[in-house]
Amino acid sequence: MKLLHTSDWHLGQNFMGKSRIEEHEAFLFWLLNTIKENNIDVLLVSGDIFDTGTPPNYALELYYNFLKQLSQVNSLNTTIITAGNHDSVSTLKAPKQLLEALNVHVVVNGDEDENIIIPIKKDDTTKAIVCAVPFLRDSVIRQSLGGETVSDKEKLANNGIKAYYEKAYKKAKELNENSPIIAMGHLTTVGSRSSESERDIYIGGTLDIGGDYLASMFDYVALGHLHINQRVGNEHVRYSGSPIPLSFSESKNTQKVNLVTIDEDVKVEELEIPLKRKLQVIKGDLETIKKELKAIEDKTTWIEVHIKDDNPMFANTEIRELATKLELTILAVKIEKSEKQLRAKELKAISLDELSVQEVFEKRLELEEIENKEFKNQLSKTFNEVVSNLHQEEQI
Repeated sequence: MKLLHTSDWHLGQNFMGKSRIEEHEAFLFWLLNTIKENNIDVLLVSGDIFDTGTPPNYALELYYNFLKQLSQVNSLNTTIITAGNHDSVSTLKAPKQLLEALNVHVVVNGDEDENIIIPIKKDDTTKAIVCAVPFLRDSVIRQSLGGETVSDKEKLANNGIKAYYEKAYKKAKELNENSPIIAMGHLTTVGSRSSESERDIYIGGTLDIGGDYLASMFDYVALGHLHINQRVGNEHVRYSGSPIPLSFSESKNTQKVNLVTIDEDVKVEELEIPLKRKLQVIKGDLETIKKELKAIEDKTTWIEVHIKDDNPMFANTEIRELATKLELTILAVKIEKSEKQLRAKELKAISLDELSVQEVFEKRLELEEIENKEFKNQLSKTFNEVVSNLHQEEQI
């Protein structure tokens, strides 16, 4: 039996004002062909399908069109999709029953009303059992958070998640003791490597849950949340990583999916995803940066520049003018921290290149000193909806 493990698509991401639609279209086209060419039986998608809880219409269209195309792949038995911390429960849950007709199982929060134990059957034989564990929210893993210290909350999160996996494993074993058991998850594990584009999703950040703990129960663990393809302490506990680089900190990563073959043992092969657009970080003084800009042949590259120069403001102007002449796209110019500190009193400003649209709004909101937290949260929510609507209109 062959499984393909992927995660962290972040469909609908708006990257410094730029849409990623072309990159995501290219990835899904490649993924569909890869499933066909390798006769994949099961597709596992471990969370963060969308970048926000209110994805733009074009992102939803990409998602549904892809699932429709999957239904026409002869080898594919089952697709299992779990929610990540970026995903909206209601968005993923809405078409859940309809998608089951296409052999697509969607698990959104893993509460008592949701069946996370999914047997994979072929010719009336159970070939494997998947414990489809999504991002586990506080309401599922903790009885109460009131009055506890941060340390207490960390301990509750760890114990709650471990108990959840142990219970899932026990149920799978009771269902069929001889079948391989595969787990899915969306969390940060001990010993894993992260990048700047992920956020802490539990109080205290990294959980005290490692690859060895998960490997002691499951034959393969398909993890999501971290954007770097990697194994965690054990050959069969893995993150697939994101299919496209989601920040400049990921510009040197190689994007992959994991092809898992389960026979008498478990074999994992990393398949490299072709890159539709390159992200490139250039660092140095004015002359170094100008030289590197002139060496870039691919005009579709998105560039982040880090200036370390005696006159960063002049260098910034020169670099942007050269980029325009070369028909290159610079998305951000950042002054090295040492320069910032030296010139902080003179500049008295933060570069907008270093802030997202939402971060600019939040900083402006802070200046108002609004005491009503509910009203403040509503303002942020409304602003995010407006931004999302604008992104949708850009695709029309």
